[in-house]
Amino acid sequence: MGLRLKFNLAILAVFAVGFAAAWVALERQFVASARGEVLQNARIMMAAANAVRTYTSQRVGPALAAAPRDHFEPMTVPSYAAQANFKALTERYPDFIYKEAALNPTNPTDRATDWEADFIHAFRNRRGVEELSAERDTPTGPVLTLARPITVSSEACLTCHSTPDRAPPALLAQYGSSNGFGWSMGETVAAQIVSVPMAVALETAQRNLHAAMALLAAVFAGVMVVLNVLLHLTVVRPVVRISRLATDVSLGKADAPEFAAGGRDEIGELGRAFTRMRRSLDQAMRMLGA
Repeated sequence: MGLRLKFNLAILAVFAVGFAAAWVALERQFVASARGEVLQNARIMMAAANAVRTYTSQRVGPALAAAPRDHFEPMTVPSYAAQANFKALTERYPDFIYKEAALNPTNPTDRATDWEADFIHAFRNRRGVEELSAERDTPTGPVLTLARPITVSSEACLTCHSTPDRAPPALLAQYGSSNGFGWSMGETVAAQIVSVPMAVALETAQRNLHAAMALLAAVFAGVMVVLNVLLHLTVVRPVVRISRLATDVSLGKADAPEFAAGGRDEIGELGRAFTRMRRSLDQAMRMLGA
């Protein structure tokens, strides 16, 4: 096995290990970056929903409540307003979902599914936790879900959700008296849930990963070419010349040329040492012949 082959095999082995380690590390970094981007989008959606809720509770609700009405207006409920506002978005982007899921909602359409109920129970069991996120697989690809608790923090909420006899008659006429009651102060009754698809972000992360690894492979290929050229010019070719001259000298060829040692590196020193040895050998042979 030649010196060049040994050198290339050693470099390739090191590169293979480094390439695999870089792939794993960069993949984790790109996926984490993609997840962070999706999570940030979910937080922006959540902030927009909370802005609608705040506007509804501070402006819309009081304005409509001041007018004489004999029926219940769902638009005065912050939860209803926020979810209705996002219906336009979900019609265009069906994979983006905003829901205020409750275990015992007034409106049956807000009832939590099994996986949504898990978030609510998690908030109930872990007091003080203000945000949870999780990933789940769907038929259209992975989805990241961000959830925040909805806790009864105002007596105004209990007007409609404590007992049916305290609720407005218009609300009972529209939704009945079976759902949405029995809430208590400080209880986590629901969760704001935003679901954002991850497929696009993950595909972008994979493209970035492949581009980065292709660039790394191209850099390695360039380095290998340069190293092989340098190895050939500074090591392999001079060593081959010295080897051939040594063979000629050992066979007694007196017309064998001297090795032209140039440079101050180790190969140059080896060439000069070989020349000195040859001259000493020639001198010794002449003395023996005399």
